[in-house]
Amino acid sequence: MTDRMLRIAALNDRCRQGLDPTGRIVITAACLATLAEERGKVAQILAQADLMAAIRRYVFRPEESRERARGDLVVAGHAVRFTIDYYDLTLEWGSEDPADPLVTVRVMTIMLPSDD
Repeated sequence: MTDRMLRIAALNDRCRQGLDPTGRIVITAACLATLAEERGKVAQILAQADLMAAIRRYVFRPEESRERARGDLVVAGHAVRFTIDYYDLTLEWGSEDPADPLVTVRVMTIMLPSDD
């Protein structure tokens, strides 16, 4: 892997771990409802915590490990997918340089495969 790819992978790991102060984490409504089994706010909070813990522990397969920007896993018996996209600071356009955290906002979207 190139130095640039290693840098992007490390920045994506920070986002996935919740350590990127500019990173955004979005969970689709369908994903949250499925994991919370539609049982209300407390169940949604617990589902979010379980989901984030599973994503933080996620081990990438070799074919996913280049930038570590996408993964598929099972949480509470449900297939879940996450993807990290790179935006400019205004969140209007794609980032010109995903390896530079000064010009990039990472947005991790967590969804069901059917949401993709």
